[in-house]
Amino acid sequence: MDNYIVSARKYRPATFGSIVGQTSLTTTLKNAIQSNKLAHAYLFCGPRGVGKTSCARIFAKTINCMNLTPDGEACNTCESCLSFIEQRSLNIHELDAASNNSVEDIRSLIDQVRIPPQIGKYKVYIIDEVHMLSQAAFNAFLKTLEEPPHHALFILATTEKHKILATILSRCQVYDFSRISVADAVAHLQYVASSEGVTAEPEALNIIAQKADGGMRDALSVFDQLVSFTGGNITYQAVIENLNVLDYEYYFRITEAMLKGEVRTCLLILNEILEKGFEGPYIISGLASHFRDLLVCRDESTLALLEAGASIRERYREMARQCPDRLLFRAIERANECDLNYRESRNRRLLLELTLIQLCQLTETGQSTPDDKKKT
Repeated sequence: MDNYIVSARKYRPATFGSIVGQTSLTTTLKNAIQSNKLAHAYLFCGPRGVGKTSCARIFAKTINCMNLTPDGEACNTCESCLSFIEQRSLNIHELDAASNNSVEDIRSLIDQVRIPPQIGKYKVYIIDEVHMLSQAAFNAFLKTLEEPPHHALFILATTEKHKILATILSRCQVYDFSRISVADAVAHLQYVASSEGVTAEPEALNIIAQKADGGMRDALSVFDQLVSFTGGNITYQAVIENLNVLDYEYYFRITEAMLKGEVRTCLLILNEILEKGFEGPYIISGLASHFRDLLVCRDESTLALLEAGASIRERYREMARQCPDRLLFRAIERANECDLNYRESRNRRLLLELTLIQLCQLTETGQSTPDDKKKT
């Protein structure tokens, strides 16, 4: 039986070009390598699962590559690259600061730094979760970080930049990794799905990407979970069932009832949602996001802000035509007020129902707004 490898490891980036959603950073690093203008210390910071450690490893491999490609990538065929790929490189050292955070650990690292590389130009030290180092360890590291040997290069990675000492920050080139956009995450998930022979509906992948909240590793973990659940046929319905996500259809039904002023229909839909086990804050925040999505669909210039799959995009646009701007402004405001008051409310269900009643009462005001233009 073959050993199974999770997608997050199997499809871990091996080149700068395969890093998802960080084009500006990877371009800067490649240019620095090609122009031979390397700093002695780098700090990669950003949310989890966006490619910090992967980028650090690729950077470490590339600066020691003996035959760079014209576009600044590692060749993956020279001795230095092969030793890295086969995990026997003596030039690249990784330290997990979460479990090696004492002064003794840093002193041991400093002793290693003095030894020049046997093959290649640089010895690279990747320190992950560097914010976990103790105060004493940081202080012991300062002098070496400021004036390392010419053959040493440090790459620090952290999810919590605010915990890094200012004296450390001032000695590093800081690269802020951004959350991966839904569009980029969906594109990568489609690539993984096609490579694995998995069929996946675009809207299903869109939900996975939104659930991952900007982390590619999280998105791939959820993807693997759903492949196991569906047997390799990932549908929108399977995703919302497995991830306990509220179907778009409920939001559209509430909006339709709200536009018609049908209070009782809204209350019945709310009851249906609550019986499925969804919590009040989740419902109301989802409804506020739904109104926001309708608002951005009202104008072509803001349509790009809609993070929804192509299959549902046209439905948003059709419903947005029925919703005046002023109605959506007030609907978002009412939903946000309910969200803020929910925790302090003694009768939370009544608060949700009252909010839906107020939304239905907005319809008269909302439908009169298009005539305002005629009056002016």
